[in-house]
Amino acid sequence: MNTAFDNISIIEVSFPKDKIEVTLSDGRSVAVPLSWFPKLSQAPDKELHLFEISPKGYGIHWPKLDEDISIKSFI
Repeated sequence: MNTAFDNISIIEVSFPKDKIEVTLSDGRSVAVPLSWFPKLSQAPDKELHLFEISPKGYGIHWPKLDEDISIKSFI
């Protein structure tokens, strides 16, 4: 079964003031408040920037924080 997420992936992650912003493979940039993700909003900057985009681009993982966010959180 195909879903709307099958052809879209996260290609970049940034942290503008109090937000998390993702750039998607279809050209969109989506920013949401960092406060939506309590673990991330309370993390030190150093740990916040230690993330991995999943191999297929469907999510973001923070190993030191044990936190995962799916592309579905943004679209």
